[in-house]
Amino acid sequence: MSVIFNAQARARRPWAVAVALLLVYVVWGTTYFAIGIALQSMPPLLMNAIRFLCAGGVMLLIALWQGHALPTAQQWRNSALVGGLMVFLAMNLIGFAQKLGIGSGLMATVVTTMPMWLALWSRWGGERVPVTSWIGLALGVVGALLLAMEGDFSATWLGAALAFGAPLCWSIGSYASRKLSLPAPAMASAAQWFVGGAMGLVVALWFEPLSALGQVSAKSWAAWIYLLVFGTLIALNAYLWLLQNTSAALAGSYSFVNPAVALLVGVALGGELLTGWVFAALPLIGAALAFILYGPALQRACGPLLRRRQPLVPGADPTGSS
Repeated sequence: MSVIFNAQARARRPWAVAVALLLVYVVWGTTYFAIGIALQSMPPLLMNAIRFLCAGGVMLLIALWQGHALPTAQQWRNSALVGGLMVFLAMNLIGFAQKLGIGSGLMATVVTTMPMWLALWSRWGGERVPVTSWIGLALGVVGALLLAMEGDFSATWLGAALAFGAPLCWSIGSYASRKLSLPAPAMASAAQWFVGGAMGLVVALWFEPLSALGQVSAKSWAAWIYLLVFGTLIALNAYLWLLQNTSAALAGSYSFVNPAVALLVGVALGGELLTGWVFAALPLIGAALAFILYGPALQRACGPLLRRRQPLVPGADPTGSS
């Protein structure tokens, strides 16, 4: 999958962006369901640690097969920073927040702030973020909030702080991956995931004995394999490619689309029931995507209409001639 995205990065074909977005939207939306199954018998910290250690090992073999050189010392440091923020901190902060009692509704809503943070770092870094992207991000957060209305909004102070820290760390890591010197994409993924997974394993061994893996059910292992292959090797590679080849707003738009996909998966596979909030939320999320995807076209289309509505200044020439 990394090979495909790397080839299309050179061509900048619109359909490559569409495929990458579809993978991130759909696959990451289904991982909510898979994580729930995996956690039925698998320790959460070890689940993430071995997931990214294995993914990093696989990507390292792929990168070497492609002929990429191992990272330089500087690239290892940069990869460790990105992996530490996204893999180690963000992933484990979510796990600890859930352990400390944060409700599912609040967790889902907090995660939707990630693209706002990413767009903010991009703006401060000198990149132009169109006003239509800000509008789209705001609509997406509101839509995801409505989707989460049926969830549990309970929280402890510490749990809420950790929950808000997760998208903050993920957004900083995402922005850093756009700016820092990193090796070729496949090798960069390998380094980030392997180092982040190793950090997670060190912490996991303080809280969760390795012997607990012997009690994991076959069903949970199957869910973990899905998370490894589809959630990490395929979808996370697609997300990292989007960070390098699209706007920050578009790459981060997954965070308010995923809850909608997760809800539909829950209805189809988990027997959950839809409520009226869904029918209010989905149009908002659709509008958010329209503003992010087609913002410049919308601005061009609305420009003449807005100019026609502007009142004439007394004494001004309506033709614009002097």
